[in-house]
Amino acid sequence: MTIIHLAILLQTSPPKQETSDVIFLAILSVVLILLTGVSGRINMGFQVPGFPRPLSSKRKEILKKHFPYYSQLSPNRRKRFEQKIQYFIHVKEFIPRQIPVVTDEMKVLISACAVQLTFGYPKVFLSHFKRILVYPDNYYSTINKTYHKGEVNPRLRAIVLSWKAFVEGYFNPKDGRNLGLHEMAHALRLENLIMNAEYKFFDGAVLQQWQQQADMEMKNIAAGKSRMFRDYAGTDPDEFFSVAVENFFERPKKFKSLMPNLYAILVLLLKQDPLNPI
Repeated sequence: MTIIHLAILLQTSPPKQETSDVIFLAILSVVLILLTGVSGRINMGFQVPGFPRPLSSKRKEILKKHFPYYSQLSPNRRKRFEQKIQYFIHVKEFIPRQIPVVTDEMKVLISACAVQLTFGYPKVFLSHFKRILVYPDNYYSTINKTYHKGEVNPRLRAIVLSWKAFVEGYFNPKDGRNLGLHEMAHALRLENLIMNAEYKFFDGAVLQQWQQQADMEMKNIAAGKSRMFRDYAGTDPDEFFSVAVENFFERPKKFKSLMPNLYAILVLLLKQDPLNPI
């Protein structure tokens, strides 16, 4: 019985008991529909904080076509991934720079990149960073007087990406170079330090182990002895973390084989293992 049918029945003025029953059924129907909407079973066209909202079939197709990480997940984990993407898109402001608009495909894939990195933390959405700025290509920074592919600006609460460089990062999924993951890793590391609802989600003991192992490997990089990471990883601990994240997702077998201790710590830190995505 639909709500429209129930309304018609109300207008026919049945006996008092029947009227009460119909009113009860009408209220029950509305409550059930609302609960179904906020539970993520159907898309009601609104977002309720704390409740999932289903991803549209169009957006799912974008993921299936362009995002291998998504396809490797089990059905249940895939649904959680979709819900987290939907919420990420909802709470972020996507701002076009030198392009007419940030397309839905851009929003989905950039959000999927962020969710890929934060998937082990269901309540972490990089909440400090409200804005995602998207340029078509490398852009000129008036602050650093140089061209950039991407950056994270905590003062402006922004993550900035070159769309061309972002896409190129997924063209070759095994080269250990991925702009999206690199910049999202910077944002994740900063988010852990910023005092808000997502403050200090990293386990302190695990983070300390990571820093010890990272210091050792950065010395190897400086001495030209690293078998895993490019020289840029030796710039500072922040860049090391971002480069490690790129390799963690793009070259997990090699990473684990050459640096099992560092890999195991990163599994604990990110609460996921690319070699066992199910």
